[in-house]
Formats: sequence, C-alpha cells, structure tokens
Amino acid sequence: MNAPQPDPGIISPQMQALLQKVAAETGPQPDPTLLPAAEGRAVSARNNRRWNVNLPEMAAETEVWIPADPTLGSERCRIRILTPDNAGSGIVFFVHGGGFAFCSPETHERCARVLANETRMPVAMPDYRLAPENPFPAGLLDVVACLRALLDGLVDGPVARPFFVSGDSSGANLALAAMLHEQTTGRALPDGGLLFYGNYAADLTGNSYARFANGPGLTTSRMQRYWDWYAGGRAISADPLACPLAASDEALLRLPPLYLIAAGVDPLFSDTVTLHARLKDLGRADDMEIVPGVTHGFLQHTNELEAAREALRSAGAAARRM
Repeated sequence: MNAPQPDPGIISPQMQALLQKVAAETGPQPDPTLLPAAEGRAVSARNNRRWNVNLPEMAAETEVWIPADPTLGSERCRIRILTPDNAGSGIVFFVHGGGFAFCSPETHERCARVLANETRMPVAMPDYRLAPENPFPAGLLDVVACLRALLDGLVDGPVARPFFVSGDSSGANLALAAMLHEQTTGRALPDGGLLFYGNYAADLTGNSYARFANGPGLTTSRMQRYWDWYAGGRAISADPLACPLAASDEALLRLPPLYLIAAGVDPLFSDTVTLHARLKDLGRADDMEIVPGVTHGFLQHTNELEAAREALRSAGAAARRM
C-alpha cells in the first residue's frame, strides 16, 4: 500500500522564511494591479530588482530588434539574448511573465541566466507589448513575430536546434499560445516547450483559486484584474490563443513535447494540472513536476531558494531528454 503523499499546498519552511524576510525588509507594499498601469509597472519592477542580484556570468549578452510585421500585426520588438559559457547547440525562447501587464526581460534576468546555464543553451527573451494599453492579441503577436524571426534564421543566421519555447506564468500562456498560433499557419514549430506555472484559462473557479484566493503572493482577485486588462473588454475565454485550455484535442495533440512545472501554493496550480490531465488523456507522455510548498513566481528566487534552483535544474534535464 502506497504511503499518503504530503500536501504540496502546505507552504514550506524555506518559502515561509523567505516571505517573512522580504516583508521585514520592505514593509507593506501596494498592490500594483490597483494602481494605474504605469505606476503598477514601476512598483513591480522595483520589487523584482531584489531578485536580480548575484547574476551568473554569461559568455555574451546581446540585443536585437525585430521589425514590425504589418501582415501579422506585430510592432518592432527587442529580444535580449543571454549566452552561457557552456553553450552547446540549441536555443531557449523564454517569455517573461507578469500578468500580461508587468515585467520585462530585465525583471527575469537571473531566472533566465540560471535557465541558460541549466539547459546549456542561449536564452532569448522578447520584450513584447503589455496590457492594458495593448490588450490581447498585441503581446502575443509580438511574441509570434520574434519566434518566427529566430526560427527563420533572421537573427544571427540559421537557428541551431533544438529550439525550445519557454515561459513563466502569463509568459507560459503566451509561449503555448504562440505554438497554437503557428499550428494554424503551417509554419515550423519548436522542438519542445518548458512551461512554468502558467495561466491557461480565464475561468477562476478551480480548486486552487478557492484554496489560495488570498495568497500568499498571487491572489485570485489580482489574477482577475490581470485577465480583465488582457481581455480589454472582449470575450476571450473561448479563444485558445488567449486561453490555451480552450484548444481542441487535435490542436493539443499536434504540439511538440512539453515539460510542465506547477507551484504547490498557487492559485494557478489547477491550470497546469488540468492541462497535463488533458494531454495525458490524449495519450501524450508530457512530464509534469509539482514543486511542493512554493508560491507562484518562485523561480524568481534562485538566489535564495534551493527549490527554485532545483526546479530549473530539472527543466534543463528535461530539455536534454527532449
């Protein structure tokens, strides 16, 4: 008889200690989603600076600009590329999270550098347009344009394989949606996806949304505001390019192999579990790792949280398996 498994939704002592340490250092912080977008963005950027210290050295740090594509609807977009010392063949296209409204490649710099070292591949991060000023599908179209530019060899020549798409939170949504978008065009898809605690549906009635409605960290009401900003007054819950869990079975079957990470103490926990269950029911063999005791966004904490470092090590190993 199998022993009962510990509840992944009970916060770990290490995660709790880190949250208490941050609270003691910073004091009460405003909810950025209750501020005007530009002010909330500044608060988010300031809060994220705390995590981007002791940055791992890279062999190269470069930036390229992808021109606007009027036929697609994208605008000129910057891509930041981090190349580790031990880089082999391949590249990871990493889309930062932030509720579709906040953050940038710079707010996710340390996470991306650790991911580069663990996958042994350069990591390329698009600086896509943000809601609410640019609601769906603006940011997605920028991500698609950057993805195409890399896959088509328009950045530093023919792209090295394997090519992975990755992202955290809303970035995982955009990464998955970009692959679903490109399916409809018949264009080449990446070789795999590394998707971390994504939000894949605008339905906030799942068990984890109820259990962790008030956090710690991300709350259900804050997630609702992110979705409202991204939707821009449109009904998007049935659109798989906005809410990938709305995709058909046929579309999910045609995706490349995926590696999913879920945070145990996270309103979005149900999204990843539901996505993985659908993929499994279709006969796919995608891997999912549940990291117990950690909150949404924990991969930002690689400087202080071993669970974050270990999760990215696992993602790197998954990429090599693919």
